[in-house]
Formats: sequence, C-alpha cells, structure tokens
Amino acid sequence: MPNYFIDNSDLQFHFKNLEIKEIIALAEDNFEQAKEFNYAPISYEDAMENYRKVLEVVGDIAGNYISQRAADVDHDGASFSDGKVSYASGTQKNLQELSQADLMGMILPRKYDGLNFPFTIYMMAVEMVSRADASLMNIFGLQDIGDTIRKFGNEDQRMEFLPRISSGEHTGAMALTEPDAGSDLQAVKLTAYQNEQGKWFLRGVKRFITNGNAQVLLVLARSEAGTKDGRGLSMFVCYGDETVKVRRIENKLGIHGSPTCELQFNDTPAQLVGSRKFGLIKYVLDLMYRARMGVSAQALGISQAAYEEALKYAKERRQFGKAIYNIPVISNMLIDMRVMLESNRSLLYSTAKCVDEKEKIEDCIEKLKAEGKSFAEKNTRLKQVTKLANLLTPMTKFVLTEASNKITYDALQIHGGTGYMKEFRVERLARDARITNIYEGTSQMQVVAASGGVINDVLAEFYIEKEKKEYKGGLTKLANHLKEIRLLFLDCLKYVLDKKETSFQDVAAKDLVELYSYLHIGYLLLDEAEKESRKVFIANRYIVGAMANARKNVEAIKNELFSDLLHAEKILL
Repeated sequence: MPNYFIDNSDLQFHFKNLEIKEIIALAEDNFEQAKEFNYAPISYEDAMENYRKVLEVVGDIAGNYISQRAADVDHDGASFSDGKVSYASGTQKNLQELSQADLMGMILPRKYDGLNFPFTIYMMAVEMVSRADASLMNIFGLQDIGDTIRKFGNEDQRMEFLPRISSGEHTGAMALTEPDAGSDLQAVKLTAYQNEQGKWFLRGVKRFITNGNAQVLLVLARSEAGTKDGRGLSMFVCYGDETVKVRRIENKLGIHGSPTCELQFNDTPAQLVGSRKFGLIKYVLDLMYRARMGVSAQALGISQAAYEEALKYAKERRQFGKAIYNIPVISNMLIDMRVMLESNRSLLYSTAKCVDEKEKIEDCIEKLKAEGKSFAEKNTRLKQVTKLANLLTPMTKFVLTEASNKITYDALQIHGGTGYMKEFRVERLARDARITNIYEGTSQMQVVAASGGVINDVLAEFYIEKEKKEYKGGLTKLANHLKEIRLLFLDCLKYVLDKKETSFQDVAAKDLVELYSYLHIGYLLLDEAEKESRKVFIANRYIVGAMANARKNVEAIKNELFSDLLHAEKILL
C-alpha cells in the first residue's frame, strides 16, 4: 500500500532536517496554546511528532485513494450545466475524505477549528496531494483564502468564514483576473460600490478563476471611482450566491478536475476586507507569496509522479535484450531528473521556511502592537526576511515550474510512443505540468519579480558566510565551483550595472536570476551533503552542471547575445 510520505525518502530527509523551532514556538505562543486546547503540542518534539502523524495520513490518502481516482477525474472533469458547476465524482470523494481527516484547515488557527500548522508542513501536504492529482491541489491548496481573511479581516469575518473552510463545508477562490487584467492587475475594472446604508456590492466580470464555483470568494475590485491604477483597488469577500453567475467553465489542456470559471457579479453583496485602497498593494501581494509557493509545490508533486512513472517503465521495458534502464542515454536522463527533483525540493522547503518565518513574525508584531509593547527588534528582522521572501518566492516558482515541464517532457520521452497514449499516466502529468509556469504569474513575470533582489544582491551576506565555511573531502572542490560561479555572477552584475541602461538590465535579467539560483541551490545541497552521504552525489551532479550552465549565462550577458531585443520592433515587423 503506497504512502506518499513514508515512501518518499527525500521528503523524509527534509522533514527530519527542518529547522523550524522558532517558527513553531511563534505559532504555538511558546506552547501556551496547550492550556486552551488539549490537543495542542506541549513542546517542539511533540509538535513535530504531531506533524509527522498528520503527514502520514495525507500520504496514505494521497497514495491509496486520490491517486487511484486521478485518471477518472481527468477523464470526467468538472461539468457545467444550467449555470451550475459540478466536480467529478472522484473529486467529490477526495474532498470528503480530506474533510473527514480534518485537513481542509491545516494552516488556520485552532480557534477556527483549524490545525494551526506551519506553512512549511502544509506545503509538504500540498506536494503529496499534487503528486496524486494535480487538479485537486487547486481546491485543497486554496486554504490560503481563509488565511488571508484571518490576517486582514475583522473578527466577525473570521468567525463567519473560517470554521466552514476548516470543516470543508466551504471551499475558496481568488477572483483576481479579468479579460483585460491578467498579469497587470492594476487594470482591474470590476466595480465595488456602496448603497446609502454603506453596504458594499460588486458588479463586473472575472475570468480564469480557479475553483470559481467556490462558496467563498476573495475579490479584487475597484472601490475608488475615477482611479485607473492599483491605488484604487480594495479586497472584498463574498459568497458565491445566486448573484454570482458562472457564465462558463474553460475547456482546458490539463488539470481537468479543477473548474476554471468565468464569473459575472450582479450587484453581489460583499464585505470589505481590511482597509480601502490596499487590495492590490498589500493584500494581493501578501497572498501571492503563498500562491506562488502552492504552485511550486504542485509542480514538484507532478515532477515526483513523472519521475516515478519514468523509472518504473524504464526498468520494465525491454529493448535489444535488456531493460532500457540500462541504456546509458536513458539512465542519464533519469539521473538528471532525480537531481533536478531533489534540488528543487531543497529550494522549495528553504523558501517555505522563509515565508513561514515572515508570516509568524508579522503575527508576532501585531500581537505586540495590541499589547502596547515594543516591536522594533522584530520589525528589523521582518524587513530582512521580507527581502529574502521577495526574491526567493518568484525564483522558486520560476525554477520549479520550468523544471516540472522538463521532467514530465523527459518522462514521456522515456515512455516512447506509449507515453503519448492516454492509457499511460505520464500523458496526463505532461498536460498538468504545462499550466504551472503560466498561472499565478508566468515564468517571465517571476524573472521580473526576482530580478530586483538579484541586482541588489540581497543574498550577499549568505554567500559570504558560505564562502568562509570549510567543506571537507570531495565537497571542497564543489565549494570552489560555487565560489567561481559567484565571481562570474559579480562580474556579470558589474557589467550590466556599468552600462547604466535599465533596458539592458531587463534583457539580462533571466541569465542573472539563473546564475543566482545556481548559487543558492548549490549551497543548500552542499549543506545537505554534510548531513547525508547520498546527497553528495546530488550536490556533485547539480553543481558541476551549474558550473557549465553558468558559463553559458555569462556568454549570453557579456557577448550581449540578446541585445537585439532592444531593437525587437524593427526585427519583428
């Protein structure tokens, strides 16, 4: 009987080596919550044991139930009839089982019937669910809707919405995108207006809304008449009641179990979340941290599933008198997939920890403010962590989603012609992976988002500390490779900045972000290799490959390979 937590040795490694004592202490109010809730942990060790047990439950449900229904869910898909959206029967069963296991409010506080788990642990659950059925993540992974209400809503709103999300009675959706406002959310036109009694109503259209048939909708709307930019937008919460008309669901390439809806709001009653004018510049930006991470975990889950399928098929398929697993060009592909998979997992959980720390410190500051206590020290730490999160979340989504497309493509290739047939699971995985580097911000937008932190070298202190560290044995050579990549990056950064042309910075951004990611991931893997001998091979393969790729990035920048983009209009006409 498969268990996607117990059976995954690398996920087990990351769980065992999580360094989240401070995060857990903040989440548990230094374990004071145990006085109010008898099921709350009384110590760090107790908390970790609790997390392990719950992750084993998720792994069991994902491996033995969700994954077994995934093909039928993909075939049946969500349906739309007479203005109503219905989940596939397998999706309905999956949500019922997850709700019965009390898993639909993992990151919500116990006060609202949630589990109060750290974000990092939640991401491990999202990875496993995505490995079983990527489309289910787009419902299970929207617990962040509840967390946004928790953070920025008032207590009445929390009591109204969060317990029903935790129980699974209600699911959520982010209604952000519009026909003319995709990546550019400043262009949102859906209107929020007040009546004479001061009650809010919504009018307009939203498009490409994941799980748009949800009972609870977070809606970005233009509340300030006459404005055209982000400063005129506010965040609202409403029910998907009879005033919200689902005009259609999209006929998509993949993730068929997740309905993507076009919504028309017809004077829909709504409640303002937080303060006016902060919808985009504060609340959506905060939500995007978790949205990017959720899709990254989804991409990683798909990658894990594709690798497992490719490895199994390569060992079973015989050609020329032997398993194709023993053909060097095939085994080399599998090794590259495994290295990419494990290096991606290292990046994901390092970044998840950063987001976790940021959010817990924010909660701590709010508590200190309410108690009239000083929060200057925490605020200084928050600024540092926020800089890191601003860099690492888009970098993580860029790296992991692009890798997922590569891994699933190669997995299908290893299957040969059979992989192109719907009877084989890898065909679905390749289709499901394709959306990950598009929604919640395309890879190109992630490069733009990460480039500021890269150009400002926000990880400089981290790299300086790592360069001082003495790595032993074969790791010394790898550490020297990373020092060389660092010098290449700094040389390229100087070259770009010396030109004093923001347009050239934009052109060079992708190569600079990739160089920076090699360094960050490389040092993560080196530290892991010190803890477990198996990781030495992963670190070696990754860093040697990164060294070769870094030279390509340098050539592209220093030889201004893409400088003709500055004259693209002349070329493309």
